[in-house]
Amino acid sequence: MKIDEYVVHIVDDEEAVRRSLAFLLATAGFIVRVHESATSFLAAAPGIGKACLVTDLRMPDMSGVELLEKLNQIEAAVPVVVITGDGDIPMAVAAMRAGASDFIEKPFEDDVLIEAIKRAARLLDPNAEIVNDVPAMRSRLDRLSAREREVLSAVIAGLSNKAIADDLNISSRTVEVHRANVMFKMQASSLPELVRIAMALELADKGKPADPG
Repeated sequence: MKIDEYVVHIVDDEEAVRRSLAFLLATAGFIVRVHESATSFLAAAPGIGKACLVTDLRMPDMSGVELLEKLNQIEAAVPVVVITGDGDIPMAVAAMRAGASDFIEKPFEDDVLIEAIKRAARLLDPNAEIVNDVPAMRSRLDRLSAREREVLSAVIAGLSNKAIADDLNISSRTVEVHRANVMFKMQASSLPELVRIAMALELADKGKPADPG
């Protein structure tokens, strides 16, 4: 889908952030609308048409996760990219479980946000083929050692290296090594990509028929 065929809505309580993101996206060719709060966006959400949403996770009126839950309640088919700070990974994962298509960590490069929006917009196109090569991802998962799987679960849960080290009774340096191995074996270039892979596998497993045994 071409970037001028949908509107990107930005929700952030900080005016400077709204202005900066709007300028970036408008310069890249997107049609942009800004909202100072989740509440103001929700007022416009019914009948919003083809649109993507970029929202911060932490806002005074309601969090990004709460906004997603509200959108689910009114059945608004709006792909959402959430922006998260360094300590908000558990919230970002919760947002993806609530339906966010992606999350990006601050600080981020301009092209990271632009590509995240384009990925989200593919969900608006009924003719677009969204491919998750689940067998390949599961094959990569099977290559992880038992310890690497433990580290993967902890990373997805948003735990710091120090917290993982304490939980597993290993050194932080060892956690770093395991974490690097997980990223390499899962072929994930970033934490958001690792989360997307893990959630794709989780959704695929939920869709599997129950074991009759």
